[in-house]
Amino acid sequence: MSVDLDALLKLLQHGNQLKRTPRTGWVMRGVPNPENVAAHTYGVAYTALILAPHLDVELNMAKLFSLILLHDLAEGLTTDIPKPAWKYLPQGIKSGVERKAMEEIVGEGAQGEQLMALWEEMDQNETAEAKFVHDVDKIDMYLQVLAYERHGTQALREFWDKKRTFHYSVVQKIYERLRYEAGV
Repeated sequence: MSVDLDALLKLLQHGNQLKRTPRTGWVMRGVPNPENVAAHTYGVAYTALILAPHLDVELNMAKLFSLILLHDLAEGLTTDIPKPAWKYLPQGIKSGVERKAMEEIVGEGAQGEQLMALWEEMDQNETAEAKFVHDVDKIDMYLQVLAYERHGTQALREFWDKKRTFHYSVVQKIYERLRYEAGV
């Protein structure tokens, strides 16, 4: 079996870049030493691991963790575009930009097509696994908000202003508990 080591190394380096890509929303709000995208991805994976057994649906765990590992990979090229900035962008542009970045990152060939199909599944948010990724992605953010607030960062109250609804009841209950812990 022939292996394109250059293509594999490039793909690995894109994943490694996330360790050096800070979460822009935290930087914008003056959080000292903000988490990077790779740390967030770990948080999403860990949250999924802990909450998945408590769902009322059986998930394909291999697919779930593949979606999680890919969900923010494009941010190595695009950076983390925070939600407040979305209102200044044309509708759909964020997804389009991230799709182009993903196409560049994963490249061509069978593996690129497989990774792109997984990313598209996550982006379309129609399968049980994709919906759960979106849920735990947000829960990890709220866990991080609460942690930052408990360590003295004051400029994060806006995250609690809009009440959210999640796809899965256990995730909804965790969110409600986080709001309670935050005094909201």
